Amino acid sequence: MKNKYIDLIQQSFEFPNDEFTINEGNLEWYGIPLMDVIKQYGTPLRISYLPKISANIQKARRMFNVAMAKVDYNADYNYCYCTKSSHFSFVMEEVLKNNVNIETSSAFDINILESLYENGNLKPDTYILCNGFKRPQYIENIQNLIKRGFTNVIPILDNKFELDQFSLAPDMKLNIGIRIAAEEEPKFDFYTSRLGIRYNDILPYYQHRIQNDPHVNLKMLHFFINTGIRDTSYYWNELTKAVSLYCELKKVCPELDSLNIGGGFPIQAHLDFEYDYEYMAEEIVAQIKNICQTNGVPEPAIFTEFGSYTVGESGAMLYSIVNQKQQNDREKWDMIDSSFMTTLPDTWGINQRYIFLAINNWDSEYERVNLGGLTCDSEDFYNAEAHSNAIFLPKIQDGEEQYIGFFHMGAYQESLGGYGGIQHCLIPGPKLVVIDLDENGEYYTKLFSKEQSYKSMLKILGY
Repeated sequence: MKNKYIDLIQQSFEFPNDEFTINEGNLEWYGIPLMDVIKQYGTPLRISYLPKISANIQKARRMFNVAMAKVDYNADYNYCYCTKSSHFSFVMEEVLKNNVNIETSSAFDINILESLYENGNLKPDTYILCNGFKRPQYIENIQNLIKRGFTNVIPILDNKFELDQFSLAPDMKLNIGIRIAAEEEPKFDFYTSRLGIRYNDILPYYQHRIQNDPHVNLKMLHFFINTGIRDTSYYWNELTKAVSLYCELKKVCPELDSLNIGGGFPIQAHLDFEYDYEYMAEEIVAQIKNICQTNGVPEPAIFTEFGSYTVGESGAMLYSIVNQKQQNDREKWDMIDSSFMTTLPDTWGINQRYIFLAINNWDSEYERVNLGGLTCDSEDFYNAEAHSNAIFLPKIQDGEEQYIGFFHMGAYQESLGGYGGIQHCLIPGPKLVVIDLDENGEYYTKLFSKEQSYKSMLKILGY
């Protein structure tokens, strides 16, 4: 009878694979023996595996370039990283090794870019696409970046009033973009995105405000779909509308030459995840070219903004099971040594699911459990996966530690969880370890931050 944990996983998924393998009953991730990392640093532990960031960037760039070659597309592809997904210096430096462009969301993003530039990590000809609602400090920082010699800064107008807040010198030219207020998917609580300018207003706004302004060039049209790039009639309909509007604008605005199709490619949230990235890239490029040819306008340069896709699959969160509670005849609770609400806030905030696996004891029998966090909040739990309404782990053995891991959670969790700040029930933030490869392809680890101390919390609270 096959009742071991390893049997369960192998019967449920194509396992092992390029990312996950088993060695002597323990899980390895990208060839890294996680038990060795745990023995060195303990748990709870947040990990960032940098090579996966570069791998995903190069994968997307290759797919779009191949798609363009297939249809003889006559413009460039430009990959942008969304800084809001993870602002950490080690992430930004890894991203910029690949000569990609940057999308920002707020004033402090610009300060980060200035620091990267001063350290030699950011080139002044990098495209900087400035999204988001722009308060005065954000606009001032954008203008300072332009004054420092950045030649491809493009503020994306979120509304019809932002442009009037820029103070342009007599000899200054400002390249701008306009964000389309796309229609939301039918399941949303509202019909039209709160972000951007609505379709019917864009052409009149260009003609009345931008067309005859000698200091402003409209270079980019930007649309973003909240649900990401998916093979649905909703997505293709919105893409068609955006490209058609681009063609309409291009006929009266010769400076317009770029279409930003936003984000983003999905990431793997469970082991049987399937998504045809190559098909989607080819279909997007082919549809843009076809619509432009039908309207008699040149194809635009294509920009994508990938945040979660860039950094999400580089992250892992490791915990240990500190106790097991039998709460009734059917429900067992494995208690972790941290909190889901603070370390994986998306799991309770938007019911996000991640790849979840045991780290050790794969040769033990398995059982169905619930996972509970250390806070006193009833929402601090995890008891279902994306493909199943249950979770399973090796049975707890007396005297045997049990470790678990959540994978592909490298985007947004630190910022949403309040990294370095006050945590719910004052559960401390975990250690953060960065993993990279040396010139020989051997992995090495570096402690980026220690577990949060009580002194840092008390200082924030004014004690």
